[in-house]
Amino acid sequence: MSCILHIETSTDVCSVAVSQDGALIYQQAYTEGPSASQRLGGMVEEALSFTDSHAIPFDAVALSQGPGSYTGLRIGASMAKGVCYGRDLRLIALPTLEVMCVPVLLLHDDLPDDSLLCPMIDARRMEVYTSLYDRALHQQTATEAKVIDPSAFAEELEKHPIYFFGNGSGKCRDTIVHPNAHFIEGITPLAKWMSPLAEKAHARGQFADVAYFEPYYLKEFVAIKSRNPLSV
Repeated sequence: MSCILHIETSTDVCSVAVSQDGALIYQQAYTEGPSASQRLGGMVEEALSFTDSHAIPFDAVALSQGPGSYTGLRIGASMAKGVCYGRDLRLIALPTLEVMCVPVLLLHDDLPDDSLLCPMIDARRMEVYTSLYDRALHQQTATEAKVIDPSAFAEELEKHPIYFFGNGSGKCRDTIVHPNAHFIEGITPLAKWMSPLAEKAHARGQFADVAYFEPYYLKEFVAIKSRNPLSV
């Protein structure tokens, strides 16, 4: 028996969900732009109230750990830690790119057996956070901030069909041109997709240290100086 609160804030979409024994029993997502700082607290409070009203005790909090938005990841991690400390719960940290593969596997079960999955989170210009996974979610390449040019994934594309998806894949469509390159629209990291991975981690006892956990930023935060002399 397990009840897990899921928090996802790695992109412009902010979402929370609750799963019980692998079944999704609550979900909420805000998709109207950068929102974690304004929306997450209320969304988590509503999820906690829902479970409390049904007398369902939590066992853990699962967090999408990155890579992704620096600010979003920090806010999500702070909220997850706060709930863990406040309710004496364990923390499960899930790679965001792996979370993004879940809806592809669930909604596109007709993919060839030798397919590779390539989640992409938009970074800067032609750069994306990405990695390659096989259909069993075994990671085939290291997570990296990759600049996409016409030679990107050339070696892998000669051997496998690759399915690109995520909010960074759209800007790569005209650059990655190969018969084995396929693009899937509408894939966003959401809290509801975290459940299968979180349940597996919980069953295996794979928990993060709440005190020392840090999101996987991948790159250091770079502050941009405002051009507005009146800004503070």
